[in-house]
Amino acid sequence: MLVIIDNYDSFTYNLVQYFGELQVEMKIFRNDRISLEELKTLKPDYLVISPGPCTPGESGISLEAVRYFSGRI
Repeated sequence: MLVIIDNYDSFTYNLVQYFGELQVEMKIFRNDRISLEELKTLKPDYLVISPGPCTPGESGISLEAVRYFSGRI
């Protein structure tokens, strides 16, 4: 399964549409609507972090997710 973290950027749904055309199972979460623990339980095979209109410090779970999943998926 592919998980997309949406950093409140309009480009996110371009990514969703593209992966949908590939018939990839996916779930999309806003960067402040899921915890790392919840994300871990999903056991994603892939993680996509969308672009965002703000700084990395304002990217919600994105940095934490990258740190945790780096080298794991």
